[in-house]
Formats: sequence, structure tokens, C-alpha cells
Amino acid sequence: MASGRASEGANTEDGARVENGTRAENGTHVEDGTAAGTAPASSAVAAADAAGPASGETVRIDSWIWSVRLVKTRSMGATACRGGHVRVNGERVKPAYSVRVGDEVRLRHAGHERIVVVKRLIRKRVGAPVAIQCYVDNSPPPPPREAVAPAGVRDRGAGRPTKRDRREMERLRGVGGPGDAS
Repeated sequence: MASGRASEGANTEDGARVENGTRAENGTHVEDGTAAGTAPASSAVAAADAAGPASGETVRIDSWIWSVRLVKTRSMGATACRGGHVRVNGERVKPAYSVRVGDEVRLRHAGHERIVVVKRLIRKRVGAPVAIQCYVDNSPPPPPREAVAPAGVRDRGAGRPTKRDRREMERLRGVGGPGDAS
């Protein structure tokens, strides 16, 4: 350690500068929590690189779909794989299948199908902006919601609906009762 250092900054054993308890990975000067000369987009890339596997390692499909936030938990990803809801390049896969860059992953989840192409392998769950950079989304747009006027909405202060009003609301909703003669 250097003996004549300033009170707010210090040099470490490897010569990197420490400011207010933070240090840049590459040893550059740090003031606001980001390394000098970097942009917020590059910090997202750095986070994805840090979450990725070491060179030569693979990533399980259940772990990858959890990491890029396609499913809520890793066990839900494994269950989807076992149930046949996950396909890689058109084939059903088991949870331990090793995914590679360029693979097309199809996931049926919550009533619709997600189709993504793997751009980057990560094994740790990351923030949504970083996760989006790890795949290309080729999913079809969700079906449009039907514009249906809410049936049975009554004016405030109109009181309790009468039997006639109730039957009219049920007819509008398409719900038939036991004595419904249509």
C-alpha cells in the first residue's frame, strides 16, 4: 500500500485504484459506479458475459429458459421440458439437454407459444434488459383481445337489480338458466 495516499482513494496490492469502496474490473478510475469510458449498454453486455458459462462449458435448456426469463422458476422450466412443452430445433428435449448458440427454442407456456433463437448462453438469471439481448424473439404476436362491452354494468345508485334485470344481464352474457326458453 502507498503511504502518501488521499483519504478517499487508495491503491490495492495489484495497483488498481479504489474509490469509495468500488473498483473497476480493468483497474480504471471509478467515480459513479461504472468504469471510465463505458456506456450503460456495455454494462449489460458485461453482466451477460459474467453470467455466461466458462469456455467449453454447456448450459442446460431448463436453466437457460429460466435465465432469460421465459419461465418464472428453473423447476417450471424442467417441468415444461418433461411435459413436452419445450422443443429445440423441432425436437422434444429433456431438461438436461445442452443448448447451443443458434438453436431455435419453442416454448408453449401460459396459452401461447414463444419462439426464440439463442444468441448468447447464460446460466445465471439476469435482469430483463440483459436477458432480452440473449435471444432473438420470433414469436407470433398475441391474438387480439375481443372488444366486448362489459355486460351487466349498472349505474351507480341504481339499486339492486330486479329479477327482470338479472335475466336480461344473463341473456346478454350468454348464460342460460334452468328455465331459459330461447
